[in-house]
Amino acid sequence: MRLTEFNELVEAQFGPVRGASLVVDHVLTRIGGRTAAQAIEAGVEPRDVWRALCADFDVPKDLW
Repeated sequence: MRLTEFNELVEAQFGPVRGASLVVDHVLTRIGGRTAAQAIEAGVEPRDVWRALCADFDVPKDLW
């Protein structure tokens, strides 16, 4: 998954304002206690970050 697709999925699922906030504020325990932005910057695949966000916010699995 490209970063562009990740950002589109976040915005579609959570909305532009909440999505942007989640990416920089929500700590993902599944990704080493980092925010999504920190994880991506550290080299974690956007697909893995997306799945961690989905798990934390009970997004239906068919959207992962």
